Amino acid sequence: MTNRIEAIDLPSTGPNALGRWQLGWLAAAVFVVSAGYGGLMPLLPIWLEPLMVGDAKAEIARHVGLLSGAYTAGVLVGAPLWGIASDRVGRRRVLLSGLVGYVFSLLPLLRPEWTGLAGIYAMRAATGFFVAAVVPVIPALVAEHTPRERRAKRFAWLGAMSLLGFLFGPGLNAVSDRLSAALVVLGVGSFPPTDLVIVLSVVLGGVMMLGLATSLPSTLAPVVEVEPALPQADDKRRALALWALNGTVMFVLAGFELGIVLQGQQHPTVSPREISLMFVECSLVMLGINALLFFTGLLERTAGRGILAAGLVLAIAGLAMLAQHGSDAWMFLGVSLTAAGTGLVLPTISFLAAGASRHRLGATMGGLAFAAGFGQTIGSVAAGWLFGAVAQLSFVWLAVPLLATLALLLVRPASWLLQGAELALPNPPPRSQPSRSSQEP
Repeated sequence: MTNRIEAIDLPSTGPNALGRWQLGWLAAAVFVVSAGYGGLMPLLPIWLEPLMVGDAKAEIARHVGLLSGAYTAGVLVGAPLWGIASDRVGRRRVLLSGLVGYVFSLLPLLRPEWTGLAGIYAMRAATGFFVAAVVPVIPALVAEHTPRERRAKRFAWLGAMSLLGFLFGPGLNAVSDRLSAALVVLGVGSFPPTDLVIVLSVVLGGVMMLGLATSLPSTLAPVVEVEPALPQADDKRRALALWALNGTVMFVLAGFELGIVLQGQQHPTVSPREISLMFVECSLVMLGINALLFFTGLLERTAGRGILAAGLVLAIAGLAMLAQHGSDAWMFLGVSLTAAGTGLVLPTISFLAAGASRHRLGATMGGLAFAAGFGQTIGSVAAGWLFGAVAQLSFVWLAVPLLATLALLLVRPASWLLQGAELALPNPPPRSQPSRSSQEP
């Protein structure tokens, strides 16, 4: 089907355009909500123990898992709703509403004995719901107000901030421990480190809220540029394909991460320290891939289908290696290949989704977040069952969805609509703008 040419609003280079200052606040918001998730997860048993006196540790562990599920459920419900809302009422309003809700959903956790067990469940679900107003809306905002030639770099920057947030999150507990001890020494008083983690998360969320409220104008100055766009039916079909691909990759990634944890049960020689190192390795490899995409501009210069295929091949090779490894060295190599493959695919999906019609951009990004959460949830459940049934060979079964996706990508590329038709567009008139470094986000 022939592509039409649609006039869409893209940012100008005027003072109200999305610049480095605004991008910095947006990236910081992604970092803060990611760090908040990682920082609060270790506190779940501490909140539950006083409320479940006399219950077995297994029962507390079950509720820890259910509370994680409540957070995910909030994201699953909120992501598509907030995405659609941002298309209708504006990204800025939805983003600020999400940060306000995020902050207020954390405050009751300072006194879990007041809220009770049901209250903790409600607050975790509410936190996930409001985080869903931040995670998909920020990339939609960046995509909407960033020229195509700089979009991939900014998406790589956002992805790196999310990964760094997850890495830094558990460090909030260490910071809180030291801060609690320092307050005692200074004679200020004794404050539980668990409360300080929540306070730090609330303060950081509040700072992000104020920073974005003051730095993001209510409207960003648009300029009409001519850009190829898919017909509405094809635009929706491509969004569905990207959602399915995102959900599939997150399904595999969740199973892969759970498999790393379960390696300690299958291989007595694998220590908890080595498992932790594998997770660090996974995050660092993904950060390296984001850096590669940022500094090389690979996404702008290479066909998206080719990058997706390369990433899928790497991930499949890594999973195959993990299924057959006989030594720790091969295990670490398998982790690196799988992380590199998924680290290539996920940013590419986001970049391709950013090409959606601006009137559906929020819904498209919200759908990506929903698909990711759904795939992650199902992947964790399926992987737990698989590892109980076939142990290490589960990595082979996890590679099957990726193999099927790769086959479809290669055999029926047109059905994915990942590449727009080449259009001979006239060169736009030159615009006066300040020179920018090729490495500027």
